[in-house]
Amino acid sequence: MTAHEIDYRIYGEEMQYVEIELDPQEGVVAEAGSFMMMDEGITMETIFGDGSQKDSGFLGKILGAGKRILTGESLFMTAFYNNLTGKRNVSFASPYPGKIIPIDLTQFGGKFICQKDAFLCAAKGVSVGIEFSKKLGSGLFGGEGFIMQKLEGDGMAFVHAGGTMAKKELSAGEILKVDTGCIVGFDHTVDYDIEFVGGIKNTIFGGEGLFFAKLKGPGTVYIQSLPFSRLAGRVLSTATKSGRHSKGEGSILGGLGDLLDGDNKF
Repeated sequence: MTAHEIDYRIYGEEMQYVEIELDPQEGVVAEAGSFMMMDEGITMETIFGDGSQKDSGFLGKILGAGKRILTGESLFMTAFYNNLTGKRNVSFASPYPGKIIPIDLTQFGGKFICQKDAFLCAAKGVSVGIEFSKKLGSGLFGGEGFIMQKLEGDGMAFVHAGGTMAKKELSAGEILKVDTGCIVGFDHTVDYDIEFVGGIKNTIFGGEGLFFAKLKGPGTVYIQSLPFSRLAGRVLSTATKSGRHSKGEGSILGGLGDLLDGDNKF
């Protein structure tokens, strides 16, 4: 497998986007909804599956699309090609505050495992498949489920981490315990399992869930401080508690301020 060799540049601090530079005949594939902007001359194509060489043929494309359904993604991906002479740029934005992480698959032995919603885009030719956990505990209690995405190939891929990103280099036998939702991705050499928190008080009153992930080296692990599920849960909780009654967002006018600024909730 030979993926297209793409150049890139990441912009921004909290809400980042990645700009991909495409030489003539180069391409990049991305998840639906991540596109931000592109130069004129780039063509966009909706493809079945991930468009890698492993999906060649009708049956291969069906299997590739089926794998994406299992990971909760759309049947289709979007490919962007530079079919003209000269270099052209196309950009993809992060879905919520955090960091975009460039993954050179050649430095990870051609395979990187990530959370199913972490993938942003990759060079054309990179395969976006599924990774089943070999252990029952990970499948039943992993939070993110026993199905994760695996990125395979020899090109560049980009994943997104919410909040602040931490990169950990685990030596052989070294163990790191992580909240299951805070995992972004890890080297395929890392052993992944689920461990019970333990203790009645921790279980009932801890508020951190019943299980956490146990990652055992060697390999590289990427951790995010703000998983989207946690962000969405906090927003939903606040909206449910406030209901139709706004707190006035700190204004001394309160409800009267809402009338003045047009934020009426009748």
